[in-house]
Amino acid sequence: MQINGFSKLSKKDKIDWLLQHYLSDSNEARQILEQYWHTDKALQELHDGFIENSISNFYLPYGIAPNFVIDKKIYAVPMVTEESSVVAAAAKSAKFWSNKGGFKTEIAGTIKVGHIHFTYTGATSELIVFFRNIRRDLLDAVAHLQQNMQQRGGGIKDVNLIDKTTELPDYYQIEFKFDTVDAMGANFINSILEEAADYLNVKAEKMLSGQWQTVMSILSNYTPESLVRASVSCPLEQLQTPRLSGYEYAQKFLTAVAIAEKEPYRAVTHNKGIMNGVDAVVIATGNDFRAVEAGVHAYASKNGKYSSLSHARIENDQLIFWLDLPLAVGTVGGLTRLHPLVKFSLQLLQKPSARQLMRIVASVGLAQNFAAINSLITSGIQKGHMKMHLNNLLNLIEANPEERRRAKAYFSDKKVVFSELKKLLGRD
Repeated sequence: MQINGFSKLSKKDKIDWLLQHYLSDSNEARQILEQYWHTDKALQELHDGFIENSISNFYLPYGIAPNFVIDKKIYAVPMVTEESSVVAAAAKSAKFWSNKGGFKTEIAGTIKVGHIHFTYTGATSELIVFFRNIRRDLLDAVAHLQQNMQQRGGGIKDVNLIDKTTELPDYYQIEFKFDTVDAMGANFINSILEEAADYLNVKAEKMLSGQWQTVMSILSNYTPESLVRASVSCPLEQLQTPRLSGYEYAQKFLTAVAIAEKEPYRAVTHNKGIMNGVDAVVIATGNDFRAVEAGVHAYASKNGKYSSLSHARIENDQLIFWLDLPLAVGTVGGLTRLHPLVKFSLQLLQKPSARQLMRIVASVGLAQNFAAINSLITSGIQKGHMKMHLNNLLNLIEANPEERRRAKAYFSDKKVVFSELKKLLGRD
C-alpha cells in the first residue's frame, strides 16, 4: 500500500495507518509498539528525533565487560549487543590477560580521507599544471570551515590530484587527508569537500580547455591510515590446559590463525567474531558501526584476498597475538551530546579521547577473537555459546521457574541442544 506524506503524519497516525494496512492483530501490535515507548515524554521525544518516521524504540541489551587492562589502565567496558555469549567471552578473555600484562596498543595514525571525484576530457598535463597553480587558493577557499578544527590540532593535512584514468576513462580525484582529532568528522569532511568542489568547478571553467565535471564529493569509510594495533603475549607454560601442554596449545592456536589468514571461508567467520566485540563497543559509544564494519572488511582484503585481521607467532617461548584495525571513531559530536547512555558510556570509559577509544575498541576485538579461538581449539564453540543461549530457549518455550531450574541443572555439564531441552521438559 503506497502513501504520500507519511513523514508528515503524527506518530499515532503513522501507527494507525500501518496497523490498518499491514497487521491483522492491530491491538497486540499497538501494545507492543507502545510498551517500548519511554515513560519520560521528553526522553522519548529525544529518541524520536534521532531518525525519521520513528514509531517506537528497539532495545538492545547494554552490558559490561570488566577487568580490561589496556596499557596498564583498568577499564569496565560497555557493550551493546543481542548475541548470547559475546559479553561473557570478552569478560573472560579480559580477566585471563589481566594478570599477564594485559592488552598493549599502538596508534599508527589517525588520518581520514575524502575525495572530490571528477571527470576531465582534456590533457592530464594541463590538469596537473592547473592543480599545482590552484592548490594554495583551494586551501584558502575552505580555510574558514576548519578554523575550529585547527585550533584543536586537526584539519586538512594534505591534498593531492590523483590520476585514475587507467581504471576509468577521464576519471580523476582530488584527495584530501584530514585529522579530525576527537570527532569522527564525517560532517566536517563532507562540508569541506563540497565547498572545495564548488570552488574548483568555477576555476576549472575559466582556466581549463577541457570539460571538467564533478561527479560527487564524499568522505571514505576506508581508513587504512587511521590504524590501531592491540596485542597480548605470555609465556607458553601459562597456556597449559588439562589436555594440552602450553606448547601444544600455542601450536594449535597458531594453526587456527594461519587457517584464517589463508582461507577466506574461515577468515570471514574469524573476523565476524572480532567484530562482535568491536561493534558492541562502537554502538555503546554512539559511533557508526556500519562505517567501521565497511572499513575493517576492506582492510581485510587489502592484499587482494580476504584474510584474517589478527595474527600470531611464537617468539622466545612466548605466544604473541595481535590485531590491526582501521578505525574512525569519535568521542565528541553526533550522539555523544544527545544520547544519555552514550554519555554514560564515555564517562564509564573515563572520558577517552578518540585515540584512547581506538585502543579500547581494538583490545575488545582482540579479546573476543582470543575467546573464540580458545573455545574452538579446546571445548568447541557450541558448549559455551549454547549454555549462554539456554535462557533464550527457555524464554522461547515460556518455561516456568521449576522448569528453568531443572534445565540449568541438567545442562550444567552438557552441551545445550534445543530438541533435548524440549524432551526434558515434555515440550515435544
